[in-house]
Amino acid sequence: MRNDTVNVTLRLDREIKEDAEILFKELGMNLTTAFNIFVRQSLRLGKIPFEIADPFYCDRNVARLHSSIAKAEAGELERHELIEE
Repeated sequence: MRNDTVNVTLRLDREIKEDAEILFKELGMNLTTAFNIFVRQSLRLGKIPFEIADPFYCDRNVARLHSSIAKAEAGELERHELIEE
């Protein structure tokens, strides 16, 4: 394995970068080391090493959506306080 390194430029929101630097420092590393760990793990696994999900589609919300759809299809629409008549 060659030990050549290259510089990579990333764009992050300033606050995210600063928060990440604080976190990684607490974990005993810097942003470069954390990024290298992420990339190496991604290559080992052949995918992003964690789940990427929209929290809106959590199990509870999906169950509520299915319930609402079933009620609507059965003609049992719920009145919602945010809907004006």
